[in-house]
Amino acid sequence: MEKLTQSYVHGASGVALLGKTIGQQFDETAARHGDREALVVCHQDVRWSYTEMKRQVDALAAGLLTLGLAPGERIGIWSPNNSEWALSQFASAKAGLILVNINPAYRLSELEYALNKVECKALIAAESFKSSRYLDMIAELAPEIEKCAPGALASEKLPHLKTVIRLGGEKSAGMYNFSELAGRAGDDERRRLEEFKSQLQFDDAINIQFTSGTTGFPKGATLTHHNILNNGFFNGQALGLSMSDRVCIPVPLYHCFGMVMGNVMCAAYGAAMVYPSEGFDPLEVLRALEAERCTALYGVPTMFIAELDHPEFADFDLSSLRTGTMAGSPCPIEVMKRVIGDMNMEEVTIAYGMTETSPVSFQSSAGDSIERRVSTVGRVHPHVEVKIVDEEGRITAPGVPGELMTRGYSVMLGYWNDAEITEEAIDAAGWMHTGDQATIDEEGFCKIVGRIKDMVIRGGENVYPREIEEFLYRHPKVQDVQVIGVPDEKYGEELCAWICLKEGEQSNSEEIRAFCQGQIAHYKIPRYVKFVDGFPMTVTGKVQKYKMRETTISELSLSRQETA
Repeated sequence: MEKLTQSYVHGASGVALLGKTIGQQFDETAARHGDREALVVCHQDVRWSYTEMKRQVDALAAGLLTLGLAPGERIGIWSPNNSEWALSQFASAKAGLILVNINPAYRLSELEYALNKVECKALIAAESFKSSRYLDMIAELAPEIEKCAPGALASEKLPHLKTVIRLGGEKSAGMYNFSELAGRAGDDERRRLEEFKSQLQFDDAINIQFTSGTTGFPKGATLTHHNILNNGFFNGQALGLSMSDRVCIPVPLYHCFGMVMGNVMCAAYGAAMVYPSEGFDPLEVLRALEAERCTALYGVPTMFIAELDHPEFADFDLSSLRTGTMAGSPCPIEVMKRVIGDMNMEEVTIAYGMTETSPVSFQSSAGDSIERRVSTVGRVHPHVEVKIVDEEGRITAPGVPGELMTRGYSVMLGYWNDAEITEEAIDAAGWMHTGDQATIDEEGFCKIVGRIKDMVIRGGENVYPREIEEFLYRHPKVQDVQVIGVPDEKYGEELCAWICLKEGEQSNSEEIRAFCQGQIAHYKIPRYVKFVDGFPMTVTGKVQKYKMRETTISELSLSRQETA
């Protein structure tokens, strides 16, 4: 391969993009692999072939049309992982509806904001999950539902929402039951659904995903059939996926990792989707891997750490595993080595991306050396362009850090009803600003240095927290670590390391700093060390460093103005 002379790569590929809607692809897969298992939901005792799943998807899609929903209208889903989520995803696509993924962790104000922002006309909701009682929250926001007929909601706070569909067998005032929708459809709805096959276009919007909110107000990234079908398909290419694979999906379906890299990818190849539990539980994941003979496993680094460190880990036979994807946040080198060595995932890949790019832009491959796989996020995805630019917008030389920008089929249509913010994110030439600091070497391998806003400037020196985190992972007592910048009167910013120790271990700040002496530059040694049991995170496992920073500033009584 010719060495790069600048930080620009494009995924030239002999494998063509799929010019289909998700419904067309799903039907083709069901016709080709009808007898193979499509969906296994361990906690619901669901086991469907592609033929059975297609029957249920078609019935639900026709049922949705009886609610007066028209193509292009938005239908929300607010639920943990279950079979109804999967059916809703494929059925809404066939009905031409835009599925709006509502974060299971949302509370009242966030729900109100999301539903109103995209003008959701219908909402599918679970009864509850963990400490969230979804139906109670809906009734609190829209008390009018107690006295209205199903499908006739007229709410002051949620003016666009007309229909609420609840999961579970109990009845709720003003709501339909999910199980009754399929039986509502008649010949007219089935005929219209058949007509949609030729009417719907692959560039139509099909999904709105709210950015995970590590900072700022959530924005609704609007994605098309073309965006997510192709990204799922090429993720499968990187995994060497076939109809024989069984993919364990413990990541949330409301996020791209679950619904695109999981559900859509499997449906493109005829592989099986396996949901171990409603929400992440390391023991349930291990049980599902063994019982279902899964060949692939997904997760963010914290999930893999929890599985590897589970007291019963050694009791499970994971010999069926061969591949999978670790993504969502930078992957610790030491954890990757354990995943390859202890979980039999010799072909595991690292993926990098963002919701706004469907999500994957870079991915490692089984052919890459272990060193490449544990220290980079691989090479650019097929049919995607990426460049690294400096603060002036100029492409950098190989190895020189700058902002990662991406262009191609995977870039979203924009943020729903946010033209101004969309223009800030996607420039006139179609390049998506990721906000990530990265390098691309001469051979095209990418390293994510960190978020641009996470970069710490200490006494004029640019310090990348990821580099220090990777070093501290080498300490034998450290299980997990995150490094942030906090205000400092003398240097502008100082470093603070939040450290989770391995079970049974004890340490102190002096020991950690002594470990750094002579190994990394003095200005990279954390001034502050905080020992914690965990980090503030989004549901998808992304660490919320701004919350860590706020906590540290408060605890140490540091002045926020010192960095101004």
